[in-house]
Amino acid sequence: MAGGQTGRVDFDFTRTPTLMTAALPIRAAIFDMDGLMLDTERIAAECWLAAAVELELGFTHVDALGMVGMHSSKVLDYLVALYGAHFPGQRLIDATHQRYLRATEMPIPCKAGLLELLQWLEDAGLPKGVATSTRRNIAEHHLAAAGLLPRFAHTVCGDEIDHPKPAPDIYLKAADLLGVKPHECVVFEDSNFGVAAAHAAGCRVIMVPDLKPPSAETLAMGIPIVASLTEAQALVMHWHLSYP
Repeated sequence: MAGGQTGRVDFDFTRTPTLMTAALPIRAAIFDMDGLMLDTERIAAECWLAAAVELELGFTHVDALGMVGMHSSKVLDYLVALYGAHFPGQRLIDATHQRYLRATEMPIPCKAGLLELLQWLEDAGLPKGVATSTRRNIAEHHLAAAGLLPRFAHTVCGDEIDHPKPAPDIYLKAADLLGVKPHECVVFEDSNFGVAAAHAAGCRVIMVPDLKPPSAETLAMGIPIVASLTEAQALVMHWHLSYP
């Protein structure tokens, strides 16, 4: 993942820590799911495009990428804003959902470096949670099928909060369930919506972009943006070991 293509910011471990990295030791970790732990965003984009072809609708890959990290409650408004009130947005949503359920019946591949990162966090005694915009029945299916569900103390899902990402609610709830303050959590995110949510909650955020590069707003936050969960692990290890 080349820096010029993704907007990646190479993190200098020797520079003076920012407020986000210097306040307190890390006491917990919170993970997004889609596109961060599991390679589901790619599957979803393919389902959107296939459903659009089936319904003979004009819908592009760029349109699909615009929904990366978006809560399902926002999708219909997004489609109407793109194509107008007469666009059969709900038909497209329903057709895509059915395709997605079929496409994800089998276990979904984990992202490279995830299992090693989870093991390091467990060895370090740091509790872990999930904060995903996906509804609970689907999220638990995906996590269980991948063998990940038992590794997390708590899971907060998109159908359990009033204000979805980019609002901070889901990360505030996840931190509370883990018994820590938001600024004591490190959050791993792949989407701009998710980064905004975690940042607004006061968490320390590391972005690992998946299908969509960081936006100008994300870059302006000054958070670390790395190419993989392996690089994210190295950064968290540095933060964690910097404290007595």
